[in-house]
Order: sequence, then C-alpha cells, then structure tokens
Amino acid sequence: MLSVRHFLFATAIVAVGAGCSRNQEVPLEDQSAEQIFRQGEFQLEVGKADDAAEFFGEVERLYPYSELAKRALIMQAFAYHEDSDYENSRAAAQRYIDFYPADEDAAYAQYLLALSYYDQIDEVGRDQGLTFQALQALRTVIERYPDSEYARSSILKFDLAFDHLAAKEMEIGRYYLKRNHFAASINRFRVVVEQFQTTTHTPEALYRLIEAYLSLGLTDEAQTAGAILGHNYQSTEWYDDGYTLLTGRGLRTEVAGDSWLRQVYRQMVRGEWL
Repeated sequence: MLSVRHFLFATAIVAVGAGCSRNQEVPLEDQSAEQIFRQGEFQLEVGKADDAAEFFGEVERLYPYSELAKRALIMQAFAYHEDSDYENSRAAAQRYIDFYPADEDAAYAQYLLALSYYDQIDEVGRDQGLTFQALQALRTVIERYPDSEYARSSILKFDLAFDHLAAKEMEIGRYYLKRNHFAASINRFRVVVEQFQTTTHTPEALYRLIEAYLSLGLTDEAQTAGAILGHNYQSTEWYDDGYTLLTGRGLRTEVAGDSWLRQVYRQMVRGEWL
C-alpha cells in the first residue's frame, strides 16, 4: 500500500516543525508551494490529518499548475482518508483521476476512492449501497490497473465485500425463519446459493433451505438442498445437521423434483451451466 513516505521529503521532523512555525507567521499567499506542502506533511506526521488536508488544498488553490499541486491533490485525498472524512477523500481522489488519468498515481487514487466506500462496510447492518459501490470501485482498480501494487489488495477486499453482501442476506433470512416466514426466508437463502456461491455462507444457506422447506412440507426441495450440501460441503457441520434433519424424517440427501435447486445441482455438482 502506498505510504506517506512515498511522497515525503527526507527532512527531519524537528527541522520541518521549526520551519512550519516560521511559515505560520507568513500569510499562505506569500509562501512558496513547497513551504505550504511541507506544512501539510508536518501536520500528517503529528497526527493532524484534517489540518494537513487543508494545507494540501491550499497548494492546489494557490499554485494550480505546479507539479506540487498534483502531488498535493493525492496527498489531500490520503489525508482526508486518514481523518475518516470519506466523502472528501473520495472527492479529492476523483478529481485526481479526472485531471491526471495517465499519471503513475492514478491507480492509488482509484484505490483510495474504493477504500472510501470499503472502510465503511465493516458492520453487517450498515447500508448495503456502500458495499455495492465498494465492489464497483474495487473492480475498477482490478480491471484498469491489473499490474499495480493495489490490484492484489483490491481482489482480497472485493472477496470480503462480496462475502459481506451474502452475510446480510443470511441475517435477513434467519430473521424471517425464526418468525416462521418461510417463503420470505427461502427467497433470501436462494439469493446466497444462486448469487454468492463462492462465499463462506453457502453451506449454511443450504441447511437453512432444508429447514424452511421441511417446515413447508416440501420434501423434494429439502432433499435436493441436502444433496448439494452433501456433494460440496460434506466436511462441514451444516451437512451433518442437514443429514440428521433429513434422515430423522425418513428422507435422503438426493435430487428430487424439478425445483430451482435441481438446476443449481446441475451447475454446482455436475458443472452443467445451461
């Protein structure tokens, strides 16, 4: 991941601090771009990211066509992110992408933009719109900058965000299942099985389908869910519980009937993507 030192001059903090003290006595309009930029660096070093963002913004405002203005813009996006000001971080990163799409730091700007969404989705109960936006922005990093140092990190975060969406569907599905709203719960678990097959939540979703379908007396669907569970996730606790649940009713884990699960079985177990 890009670090602040990628941009910083090799200047001792004490020296920079002394310089900043003198600079602050001079109006920003009378200071050079480098002087203002160094004050932004110093504010980052002492943990005042919000102040740093303001200094970097002043470089861009007062010296818009300088080389430091370009560096200040990406540093402003970084500083805002450090301050958890995700909206302004995203705006600064997007400006960088718009102004300097071919620059070597455009990949990092896109990565920061993605992080501005991703870092807000750590709780399952948060707005799922942020997760979708994070996925879209991370995909852009992966596809547009596949050879960059941020592509691998974006892939890992993409998988986690994808898993997060499945977790939300499971949370809602369990809520409905506990209240005996079986049809509503089935719809949620179906989304996980059909759209989030690669996540860690699929085995439980199949088990919950067995529970819900048995509660509705739909044994063919329950057995087919058990068959998928047995073929793909036999080493999990969910298979053991599902097998016990089915055999306790005198049923087997086998494909039966012609429900949507039969097609999933053909895809997931037999590899027939029709």
